[in-house]
Amino acid sequence: MNKKLRKKLYGIVVALILFAGSFFLPEGGVVQIVMLAAAYLITGGEIIAKAWRGIKAAQVFDENFLMVIATFGAWGLGEYSEAVAVMLFFQVGEFFQNYAVNKSRKSIAALMDIRPDYARVKKGDEWVEVSPEEVRPGEIIQIRPGERIPLDGVVVSGFSTINTSALTGESVPADVSEGSEVISGCINLSGVLEARVSSVFGESTVAKILNLVENASSRKAVMENFITRFARYYTPVVVLVAAGLAVLPPLLVDGASFREWVYRAMTFLVISCPCALVISIPLSFFGGLGAASRNGVLIKGSNYLEALSMVRCVAFDKTGTLTKGCFKVEKICPESWLDVPALLEYAAYGEFYSRHPIGESIKKAYGHVLDERRVSDAEERQGMGLFVRLDGKSVQVGNDKLMKSLGLFPEAAENYGTVVFVAVDGRYAGYLLIADEVKEQALAAVAALRDCGVSRAVMLSGDRQAEVDRVAALTGVTEAYGALLPADKVSRIEKLMKELPAGGKLLFVGDGVNDAPVLAMADVGAAMGGIGSDAAIEAADVVVMNDDLSKLPTAMKISRKTIAIARENIVFAIGIKFLVLGLGAAGLASIWAAVFADVGVSLIAILNALRAQAGGGEPPRAKVSGGEIEA
Repeated sequence: MNKKLRKKLYGIVVALILFAGSFFLPEGGVVQIVMLAAAYLITGGEIIAKAWRGIKAAQVFDENFLMVIATFGAWGLGEYSEAVAVMLFFQVGEFFQNYAVNKSRKSIAALMDIRPDYARVKKGDEWVEVSPEEVRPGEIIQIRPGERIPLDGVVVSGFSTINTSALTGESVPADVSEGSEVISGCINLSGVLEARVSSVFGESTVAKILNLVENASSRKAVMENFITRFARYYTPVVVLVAAGLAVLPPLLVDGASFREWVYRAMTFLVISCPCALVISIPLSFFGGLGAASRNGVLIKGSNYLEALSMVRCVAFDKTGTLTKGCFKVEKICPESWLDVPALLEYAAYGEFYSRHPIGESIKKAYGHVLDERRVSDAEERQGMGLFVRLDGKSVQVGNDKLMKSLGLFPEAAENYGTVVFVAVDGRYAGYLLIADEVKEQALAAVAALRDCGVSRAVMLSGDRQAEVDRVAALTGVTEAYGALLPADKVSRIEKLMKELPAGGKLLFVGDGVNDAPVLAMADVGAAMGGIGSDAAIEAADVVVMNDDLSKLPTAMKISRKTIAIARENIVFAIGIKFLVLGLGAAGLASIWAAVFADVGVSLIAILNALRAQAGGGEPPRAKVSGGEIEA
């Protein structure tokens, strides 16, 4: 509990002792009135000050103003204990509200703790601790075990394990060594690392994330804006109604006393406080944003959290989103005079000097250390492939153009991926099929999105249609469009948005680098950008920090649970308010009942709002029928 909350609690306890002690003193005596006045000032002094500041700022009609009018009226009627009770229980409600808000901030505060305190930079032969803002790209920093990585960089020496959970939600630590990229905000767990800084602090991953989190609350959901507008009109209306209750019946009805109707008006004002709505709705969204961040999903505002709950169509980019964006040998097809290991060995040595991702994938598939002494006379034929001599034999590795230049005309049966042909001493030896590897969680994630009510799963890609169809079949995507230029993707997204059901939203999931126009056009743009992608953090509305597709349905579940809780609070708070307001106007609710009703409704709404922090509530499951979702 922070200092401010502790001070408020002490004040409540002192006021409560004075309030309870006053009941043992003569009714209306000087000592009793003094004790009640002291209790009132202890609990109500802050409220009176806030109300006065509101009046001076021309923002009169808020809960503080209502409380002050109601309690001043009670003092004027001689209902001293009731005036104190109103302030006392109002402060009890405020205490629990503040406590709840502080609790809901913990997940965000934990994320904010990724800000590094210092960076240890090499100056000559010494290591000097400086502010991260002072470090320039190219400088060498040292990160000792237990320290937070202050800036993005590349490891130049050392081996260690780092904890990335604060940024990605991933609990399994990652190993890093020389050549590995390290991201600011992660914690070094074991060995000492030295890294060359790649960007200034203001452009680092941690700075971008902190800026994103700090600004997220400024983008309000439709539901939050409704509550703001509601309170703006509701409060002055109830003040006018209370004034009418106090004045009109005694003037118009025979036998009606000013005392009775002023009392009813004061009761009406206490009941009318909108704090249950004003506090609990933003608290629900704040809790939802925190729950998402704990799961490694950064959502840039309550409006996007709300929009996620209404997503009915998801459009995916292919490379880097449904696939890993890296190549893998899918098939090895030797001619009859050669076996699989031999063909793979020829291909791996043929790519010995290649740094192309396809060549790297072949060498990785070979899995053995290549002996440079066996290779000689390497030559590259631009746009076709490579020539090498391996153990005295001529080996040619490349595309069909290379084979044709050798007078060979092989036919590969594959219509997807990349085919690499191999020839040995001018004789065709076979081919290898290289394809982009599909993410392991893609199929389950698409199915989970359907369970969340997504009726259409679409893939948009610039790759060949055959490759797009292959990935679609492996991931459960039912509509796949290939050979699309960036402008074609925009046109397709426009069409998909026009075909959405009423109230439905479209979510586009891309890599955040080359999909900026589509990310901006979609109702919600989600980037599978990884913890190091600047473009992803900049372009998208939602950032999945570790490229895990399964986080998307998790975020949608969190959004739906948050919206459900907010709606429950609106219906509950407004329903109870109007019921008790009616009872108060009819003289059937005392000011004591009004206090309990106001504080009680607020506390129940706040406790309900805190459920959003748990996140990930299971939505109603939908039944899949013929590739479509049935409600």
